Amino acid sequence: MTSPVAVPADRVCQRALVHGLYAVTPDGLADDVLLSACRDVLSGGAQVLQYRDKTADAMRRVRQATLLRGLTRQHQRLLIINDDPVLAALVGADGVHLGDQDGDVADIRQRFPDLLIGVSCYNGLSRARDAVVHGADYVAFGAMAVSATKPAAVAASPALLTQALALDRPVVAIGGITLDNVDQWIAAGAHAVAVITALFHPVGQSRAHAAAGFAARFGPDRAQSTAAPSSLTAGPPGPTAGSPAAPVSSANPFPQEPRHEP
Repeated sequence: MTSPVAVPADRVCQRALVHGLYAVTPDGLADDVLLSACRDVLSGGAQVLQYRDKTADAMRRVRQATLLRGLTRQHQRLLIINDDPVLAALVGADGVHLGDQDGDVADIRQRFPDLLIGVSCYNGLSRARDAVVHGADYVAFGAMAVSATKPAAVAASPALLTQALALDRPVVAIGGITLDNVDQWIAAGAHAVAVITALFHPVGQSRAHAAAGFAARFGPDRAQSTAAPSSLTAGPPGPTAGSPAAPVSSANPFPQEPRHEP
């Protein structure tokens, strides 16, 4: 039987920050629009920001991830990069989120020991168990409801979230989550909820107000800013849109857009 990997103390501390509102960026936003939108949701109470853009070329992804690293440091929030551990290490992000086509968890844990690793487990508790044994720091299940981003996604049940609590890792609910249905996923045990459409394209309210609405569902303490480990605030605040991107190295580690939902 494979033994669980050893976990550095700072990663254990960061795991606890995967809690509350987990914002996931929409595809195809210009730099200034992306920064403005993410600033709104972080100000409203998002605790984690995942940079996810399936349409961007490599240079744009590096530039935008660098900008978001600066923004998340200013707000003392976690930055997670979707799919790409090399990019995460390059810009000094806190972690990477992996799907079933994004590489072997054990290999990525060995190559990137300091990154938080989140794993999409869809509706598979056995996949989540395996991911945890091989070094995953949090597990995500979904779609919890019909998702515009992945309309053919498998469905996950509230009972699965409850069962996953035995894994002793943060459990993230993802897919089709709105302010109208979020309470049932939290009640089932989700430590965090990952949202795109209802957060970045809210109907009848601002992004900041939508973010505050989600954050408030986790209770007043969780809706407020929380202290972050020094690793979240270390280093310069980073560039802003329109300014040259700060150099990065592998050693350191709307107008209306299409509607999407994780």
